[in-house]
Amino acid sequence: MVVHQHRRRPGRAGEAVRAAGVALAVTAMGGCAGGAGGDDRPPVDAAAVVRGAADALTKTGSARARTAMEMATGGTRVTIRGEGGVDFKNRMGQLLVMLPTDVKGEDEHRPITELLVPGALYMKNRGAGVPADKWVRVDTTALADGNLVTGGATDPLVAAELLRGAQEVTYVGETEVAGTKVRHYRGTTDIGRAAGSASAGVRGALEAAAKGFSKDTVPFDAYLDEQGRLRKVRHRFTYVNNGVIDVSSTTLLYGFGTPVHVVLPASGDIYAGKIAE
Repeated sequence: MVVHQHRRRPGRAGEAVRAAGVALAVTAMGGCAGGAGGDDRPPVDAAAVVRGAADALTKTGSARARTAMEMATGGTRVTIRGEGGVDFKNRMGQLLVMLPTDVKGEDEHRPITELLVPGALYMKNRGAGVPADKWVRVDTTALADGNLVTGGATDPLVAAELLRGAQEVTYVGETEVAGTKVRHYRGTTDIGRAAGSASAGVRGALEAAAKGFSKDTVPFDAYLDEQGRLRKVRHRFTYVNNGVIDVSSTTLLYGFGTPVHVVLPASGDIYAGKIAE
């Protein structure tokens, strides 16, 4: 597996993903080639409702999170899963990311601990020659995808902030997510527009993604509860890197108000050596 702290280059996000995030999946492949009370009337401005989801989460404070990132390339499909918590108020989070088993069905990869903070991603048990007791720090503002896919999980905070660029939104109808009534919205979001409206801690990463992806628009399905809080969102990213790679990233939020404690590693615990290709 490979992690590098890359300087952003003009062009497609595939450059950073090749060197970092997709390596999580590629290595893991082994040898593999609304309203409550039944009111289902659509909102007057569906796009405005979706764009406000990030602010609703900030007011809520914190939540538990589950993530799933599915990648498809060359006829092979793998899924990377994560679980943890996010402090939307203080812009911090922690995920335990589980890599899929190898081609023989053997679980050869230890879970990766990821700390999510403004402008940076910390990873432990990253492999690729990094000592087990050391952390790797990645500058997310220098990644051409802004860490939308690099870490194997879209930062739940960034996933919500990305919806600030929502446009052409359609109200699909009322449904349920994990037993909670929600309103389902479908549309596209513009990365550059989202960056312009994003909170300060997320803006740099989205600005990087806006410059790195070959397409600014990202299709999404978002599910909001009666308080306007994002319960589930699925983004579909596509980029070119020795062929077209499709990535479906899903974030599920629950347990709102659950305390989330993130402790950053000391400088001496951050690996400064070379990481194996």
